Amino acid sequence: MSDLFSGSSERRIEANGASLFARVGGKGPPLLLLHGFPQTHAMWHTLYPALSDRFTCVMMDLRGYGRSSCPPNDAGNEAYSKRVMAKDAVALMASLRFERFAVAGHDRGGRVAYRLALDHPERVTALAVLDIVPTAVMWRAMDVPLAMNAYHWFMLAQPEPLPEMLVGGDPQGFVDYTISSWTRTKDLSAFHPEALADYRTCFAEAGHVHGACNDYRAGATIDRAIDEADMAAGRRIACPTLALWGDEGFPAQAATPLDVWRNWCVAVEGKGIEAGHFIAEENPRATIEAMLPFLEKHAAATS
Repeated sequence: MSDLFSGSSERRIEANGASLFARVGGKGPPLLLLHGFPQTHAMWHTLYPALSDRFTCVMMDLRGYGRSSCPPNDAGNEAYSKRVMAKDAVALMASLRFERFAVAGHDRGGRVAYRLALDHPERVTALAVLDIVPTAVMWRAMDVPLAMNAYHWFMLAQPEPLPEMLVGGDPQGFVDYTISSWTRTKDLSAFHPEALADYRTCFAEAGHVHGACNDYRAGATIDRAIDEADMAAGRRIACPTLALWGDEGFPAQAATPLDVWRNWCVAVEGKGIEAGHFIAEENPRATIEAMLPFLEKHAAATS
């Protein structure tokens, strides 16, 4: 990973019953970067050179993924809720003496990022969400075409041990098939060999397959319920928000993404990117051109 993240260092803390790994590099106001499924912090390597020139980048592996641990789950899936993962992020940033920071998240990391902005508004200066709409919105939007494409939302949320058994039979094959099928080109050409090797290696561990399944179990239960409660209460994200999505990604199939985020945010802007789901790796130039002006305006000015 040092080849992908020049000048970075590794950090590890213990918090909320988990051992949390992060890579830190760059200079300037703090920016927390959260990856998605079935990836690790390595996904940020395409944006890191530009971001690290202006921001101190903290690239965290979520609990259940990468080099972070896989704590035991509970009957209500609270241990893998985005609320608890947001608390992990707060603890990690506090350990680095960052009390206020910007956050950007892709996929599952985006769900942690917007939960962080809702639950800890005093911490978050600016929010960027990459190729998601809120969890409850996705569940409400499920129809046959979307469910066929987002089959993993149903499969991985099944009770233990069915999904673990199915995925564990060929975890590398599952990773390769999954991420290639979600790209615009339907292949692995967008992924750097070192990053792809990291995704394969980390996901090959049975504990991380189980952790990812627990993440999706939480998404189908407690995360959805918390989102529904927020919608009913009219809670909104207070900080400036940027929503980016692939024109052939999941949000574009579920809804009109920017209209959805306008219902959740006080102030939001955004656009579609010519890409599938993995916009940072499929189209890094367009992604960074959209992210940098937003972060320079809002994150740096208010940190």
